[in-house]
Amino acid sequence: MRIGIVCYPTFGGSGVLATELGKALAQEGHAVHFITYQQPVRLTEFLPNLFYHEVQVPTYPLFDFPPYETALASTMVDVIRNHELDLLHVHYAIPHASAAYMAKQILQTEGKNIPVITTLHGTDITLVGRDKTYEPVVTFSINQSDAITAVSENLRQETLNHFRIEKPIHVIQNFVDTSRFRRKPIDAFRQVLAPKGEKILIHASNFRRIKRIPDVVRIFAGVRAAMPAKLLFIGDGPERSTAEELSRELGVFDCVRFVGKQDQIEDILSIADLFLLTSEYESFGLAALEAMAAGVPVISTNVGGLAEINLDGETGYACAVGDIESMSRHAIDLLKDPAQLERFRKAARIQAARFDIQHILPQYEALYRMVAPAAADQ
Repeated sequence: MRIGIVCYPTFGGSGVLATELGKALAQEGHAVHFITYQQPVRLTEFLPNLFYHEVQVPTYPLFDFPPYETALASTMVDVIRNHELDLLHVHYAIPHASAAYMAKQILQTEGKNIPVITTLHGTDITLVGRDKTYEPVVTFSINQSDAITAVSENLRQETLNHFRIEKPIHVIQNFVDTSRFRRKPIDAFRQVLAPKGEKILIHASNFRRIKRIPDVVRIFAGVRAAMPAKLLFIGDGPERSTAEELSRELGVFDCVRFVGKQDQIEDILSIADLFLLTSEYESFGLAALEAMAAGVPVISTNVGGLAEINLDGETGYACAVGDIESMSRHAIDLLKDPAQLERFRKAARIQAARFDIQHILPQYEALYRMVAPAAADQ
C-alpha cells in the first residue's frame, strides 16, 4: 500500500511512534510518505520505499502567525495526487485531523476518496483538545475520520468522556522495537559517567510542565542522600532551567548531567539502573516502555495509561502524583537489593516484549485494509 503519515517531527511520543511505525511499514514493503514541516528526528536510515515531503509555510507581512494548517492540507493534496496514496494516517489530532479533512474534501471534488485514520496520542485530547478554542474543530475532524485509534485504553476512555465521538475508537497500543533496545554491555561508557560505581538514574522527556521535572530532582536528592548516585536528564524543553536551579538548591547539581536530545537513547538506557517518570498524566508512557525494553525498572506515577505498562511491584513501582517520599523510598530499596533489582529487570524486559512492534504492526495493517480494501487487494 501507499501510505501517507502526518506527524510532529520532534522527540515527543507521537512523533517517535509515527516515525517508527512508518519505518516498520516500509520494511514490510509498503511505500511510506512522511508529510511534516521538518524531517522527523527518528527518520535516520535510508529505505528505498520511504519518502519525506517538507511542508513549506510561506511568510507574508499580512500574517502574524503563518497558516500552517492550510499549507499542510495543500501539501497533503499535492503528495496524494502525485504519488497516488491509498490512505492518510495522521498522528495527533491538532491540527493534523482537521488538515486531513480539508485535503479529503478537496480531493473528493476530483473524484478521489482518500481514507483518513486519526491516531490520538494524549495531550491532543486531555489538554489542548479540551480548550474551548479548539474543541468544536477537534470533535468534528475526529468524527470525520474514517477510523480512529488511541494508544491506550485509558486514552480511549478519556476521549469518550470529554468529546462526543460518534465512531468506535480502536485501541492500538504504542510499541517498542525490543531488538533495538536489547541491553548492551557498555562498561567503558558507564565507567566514564559513574567512575566510583554510582547508581545511574535516568529521566527522558520534552521537559514540559506536565512531566513534573522538579519531582525527578527531589526523588534523586533523596536517593543521593542514601547512596552514591548519578542522574542523567535526556531531552530538553522549558523546564530544564528549573531542574538546573533546583539541583543547585538541593546540593546535587554536581551529580546531575543534562545530555540533551539523543537519537541513540538505547545506548544510554543500557547503562541505567532506574528510570524515573513523574508525570501528572501520561496517555501511555512510551519513554517508560523503551526503558523497560532495555531492562530498566521504572519508578513512575500511577496515572493515565502508565498502569497498562508499568506493573506495580513487578516491573517497577507506581505511586501517586507528587508522592516524592514513596518514590524515593522505593528507588532506594530497589537499588540496595541487587537480587530484587535483577528480578525487576527481567520482568521489565518480559513486559516490554508484549508491546514489541511485531505484535502491534499487524493491527495497523489490518486497520489499513479495513479502510482501504481496494488498495489492499492490489
